[in-house]
Amino acid sequence: MPIDPYILLLLGTVGLAALLPARGTGADVSSGASTAAIAFLFFLYGARLSTREAVDGLRHWRLHVTVLACTFVVFPLLGLASRGLVPVFLTDPLYQGLLFLTLVPSTIQSSIAFTSIARGNVPAAICAGSFSSLVGIVVTPLLAAALLGGGGGFSADSVAGIVLQLLVPFVAGQLLRRWIGGFVARHKKVLGLVDRGSILLVVYTAFSQGMVQGIWHQVSPVRLAGLLAVQAVLLAVMLLLTWYGAKALGFGRADRIAIQFAGSKKSLAAGLPMASVLFGAQASLAVLPLMLFHQMQLMVCAVIAKRRSHDPEAVTAAEPGAPGRTAVGSGRH
Repeated sequence: MPIDPYILLLLGTVGLAALLPARGTGADVSSGASTAAIAFLFFLYGARLSTREAVDGLRHWRLHVTVLACTFVVFPLLGLASRGLVPVFLTDPLYQGLLFLTLVPSTIQSSIAFTSIARGNVPAAICAGSFSSLVGIVVTPLLAAALLGGGGGFSADSVAGIVLQLLVPFVAGQLLRRWIGGFVARHKKVLGLVDRGSILLVVYTAFSQGMVQGIWHQVSPVRLAGLLAVQAVLLAVMLLLTWYGAKALGFGRADRIAIQFAGSKKSLAAGLPMASVLFGAQASLAVLPLMLFHQMQLMVCAVIAKRRSHDPEAVTAAEPGAPGRTAVGSGRH
């Protein structure tokens, strides 16, 4: 069972915030730096997304609609259904965080990696993850405003804040991609460190605010165990639904793999900045379910991807002379 090293860094950042939370002027500085980091993060997202990839991906629209429906329709419905678990398994703040988790867009990097390992339709996974992230910039805050409502302190101002802090930088990155796209591609590793450092700063700021306000007194080990159990069921339901649902819709094996990995995951990289903007001082509890679910999905999907790679159909397709899967949508039989 692999443990993402970045999760260890995130947990270390949470520990640092618990021991040395930012207060007073330090809190103002970290908050301002976090805001700037989030904007820069989404600027880089915009600069990286290839317009050609997005256009090519439209050819396989059925797959992308399926992934988007899983991400922004089925997941939120399951999140709303979990309301019935309060207060037996979840406290109301943990439920709010779990519901927010279900509204977050899908991942890009891990969906591609697991689809590749399982010998699925990698180009489709690239486009599906990219579309989900792009749609999520607009849809996630709107869903949060509609479903979380007053409990999360949402208003027109919070939605406007998302637009200014996330969507505007993303669009700016897209517009400047013609001139900076090459630079971003050449320095992918360095800018990847900037990405992750920005998210760590967001986590430190959010959890510092939570420590100063005493939010962590609301969470007990029993409640955390209940949350993990609920998330395990949520992940299992989505993995089964995306796999067998895609089969019922007539998708071939390679496409089903892309749908399963892109449609069952939630993006920590996109969710943390959004939670920081939408929840403010309450963001620490709001992102806790997302952080736990992120590690859980990586561990489970790594095992599934490895097993899928040994399927007889996958082994046959990988043999010399077998048809390749180089075009988006070519995985459908």
